[in-house]
Amino acid sequence: MKILDRYILTSYLKTFISVFLILILIFILQTIWLYIKELAGKDLDIIVVVKFIFYFLPKLIPLVLPLTILLSSIMVFGNFAENYEFAAMKSTGISLQRAMSGLSVFILVLGFTTFLFANNVIPWAEFNSYNLRKNIAKLQPAMLLAEGQFNPVGDYNIKFSKKTDDNHLEDVVMHIKGSNKRTLATRIIAKNGRFIGNEKSEILKLILTDGNYYNDVAVKPSERKKHPFSKSTFETYTINIDLTELNDVDMEDKSLSDRYNMLNLNGLDKAMDSLSLKRQTELDDFSKSLHQRSSIQNLSNKNTINANEKKSKNNTLLDSLNNASILDLFDTKAKNQIVNTALNSVNSTKQIIASKKVFIKNENTIYKRHIVSYHEKLALGFACVILFFVGAPLGALIRKGGIGLPMVIAILLFLTYHFIGIFATNSAKNGNFNPILASWFSTLVMLPLGAYLTKRATADKGLFDIDSITEPLKKIFKIKEKNSVDYTFLNAHKTKQLIQVINDFERLGHNKNTRYEAIKVLQGRGLTIQEIREQGVRIDKNFDTSINYVKNYSEYSKFTTTLYCIGVVLLVLFFVFRNNKLPSLASASIQLSIISLFLYLVYYMKSALNLFIFYKHINRKAPNIVLLTLGIPLYMFTFPFIKVKLKEHLKLNCLNSLK
Repeated sequence: MKILDRYILTSYLKTFISVFLILILIFILQTIWLYIKELAGKDLDIIVVVKFIFYFLPKLIPLVLPLTILLSSIMVFGNFAENYEFAAMKSTGISLQRAMSGLSVFILVLGFTTFLFANNVIPWAEFNSYNLRKNIAKLQPAMLLAEGQFNPVGDYNIKFSKKTDDNHLEDVVMHIKGSNKRTLATRIIAKNGRFIGNEKSEILKLILTDGNYYNDVAVKPSERKKHPFSKSTFETYTINIDLTELNDVDMEDKSLSDRYNMLNLNGLDKAMDSLSLKRQTELDDFSKSLHQRSSIQNLSNKNTINANEKKSKNNTLLDSLNNASILDLFDTKAKNQIVNTALNSVNSTKQIIASKKVFIKNENTIYKRHIVSYHEKLALGFACVILFFVGAPLGALIRKGGIGLPMVIAILLFLTYHFIGIFATNSAKNGNFNPILASWFSTLVMLPLGAYLTKRATADKGLFDIDSITEPLKKIFKIKEKNSVDYTFLNAHKTKQLIQVINDFERLGHNKNTRYEAIKVLQGRGLTIQEIREQGVRIDKNFDTSINYVKNYSEYSKFTTTLYCIGVVLLVLFFVFRNNKLPSLASASIQLSIISLFLYLVYYMKSALNLFIFYKHINRKAPNIVLLTLGIPLYMFTFPFIKVKLKEHLKLNCLNSLK
């Protein structure tokens, strides 16, 4: 390792370790604050609390490590640039890539180590932390109760609409288990409830007010029609819940181990195969069940058996049905029975399908979460590398070290990266977004930013090239600068005077641009380039070819703009008509919109082809392919910039063609 690489790596490691320790401490405090409710007031041993924090530490790495790499890179390389150390390196022929090369090897090793950590340590930590939280929650069941669902507490299932604090409940519904631990023969409904407990007591009191007590009298189902239940009303009712079994909690119990975030890549791969096979099996069984409910198979078997016996009857029946409905063969009572039976069968099948649809949706959500978890482990290591190539050149560009500005920039970039990842993964888990793309989405967003910053830092350019944006805007909106030259005086010149300006611009005290403006005035008066050439102006014939290419581009652009506007307007009208329940107009709008947009793509490709041919002809670099790609959906925004650049380069080509 050379002295320069050792110096850069040492500087980076000092900053990296310091930032990592500070951030991990901040996130630990945030974790304790987030879960303080689960830890406080439960008389937990200090070892259990330490285990809780220890198990949560690895789960913080996906947040802390990318932010640490980003912030450290900005700080270190910003400090190098601020102290002119990069300038000293460049003066000796050392480029930014050379300065980053040794550190890049360290980041690649760190990225691979992060992947191993995410694949092995984080699932282990998730497994232990989840089971520990589950065991801690059992120590005080009142704090475990959730609103709007039945919560099992001993022999009771408790449901309530709202919990105003840890003890007061509203709209309480209770089911009490029978002696066999399965029969729910007793129900209690009350408007309010309140838990009263003591940490030293094994009894939890539940005081219910203003409610009713329902108890099934009949044991056998056949007797419940005669004696359904007994009812009693109470103002206050106290229930003592024995917590002996619940409080006898083993903190080392680790029975739950099948959650997707507790598995490594091999476990997730097996789980996804099992879920896929299970889903296919359930769909096949469901298909067979619906087929059996339709009785089609039974009818086909009966028809096969009795085919020979009823052939003549069937022929007669078919002849009678040629001009009549099948219901006409039955009397009114039979018709009602047939229709009611068919309706009940259809409604029952629809309910089964709706229920199964919800079940399949939940199964798909679980499957997608496994896919997201699988690819997040792979993406984390790549994210560390990409964020380094975002932070290092960014620090060299802003030329500012320390904590202030680098901290602000790093936090903004990281929040952008983090929230993009959260939105993408949530859309994949609960929506239709591709789960594989969602796991990589934030990393893919940062990749072009890293490439852009590295390119600009290597070329020793500023962070943003403002002139490349403002100059086309000024020309689009025809905004003149204070020191700009006004060429309107050429309009008063006669043709011979304009020819003289073109040929003798230096003697007359004009600049080169005046020659081009004079040619434009002559063209505005109806003269072609050939006619201007005949007046004594020496223009290279290659300029005629350039004008033809630009003319073809302009013609195609007119069609492109028209078709784009028509296609977009019709697409908007499609949504308007559809929302206003006008299906015929909506259908016509979307069809015409598709045709217009297809033709728009054809003409867009033709205009782009002419654009490339023009730039190849004048030996200049064509517009960025990214700008042309963005121009497909955002044509009305990119077209003015391309048009301004085209005119500017045509002007330069004209000046170069003048002899």
